[in-house]
Amino acid sequence: MADATTFLNKTLFVITTVRCVPHEEMIKHIDAHLERQVELEQAGIMFGAGPLFNEGSTVPDAGMIIVRADSFEEAREIADGDPMHQHGVRTYTIQRWRLNEGSFNLRISYSTQHAEIG
Repeated sequence: MADATTFLNKTLFVITTVRCVPHEEMIKHIDAHLERQVELEQAGIMFGAGPLFNEGSTVPDAGMIIVRADSFEEAREIADGDPMHQHGVRTYTIQRWRLNEGSFNLRISYSTQHAEIG
């Protein structure tokens, strides 16, 4: 049985971003936003990100971006660099998250050179 000393204890920051204008206005900035997201991913800053949907909705009202940062200030600088926030079409909050438990599956097929994350 694991005890608290064996948990991962990895600090990450969760940026929850909420749309504050109609979807049609926000979507005008989606290309710049996604370009920034890819930059963060390729720089090794982004742990994961994606839209959040309320039950029964097909249009996201919010998003979640999990980043590697050393402080709230650094996480805030990352969030402030998002074109959605720069143009005022989304607002955000930041929470520090201690990742302790969980897992992910990675399957690599050599013959087809295919990778699958599950």
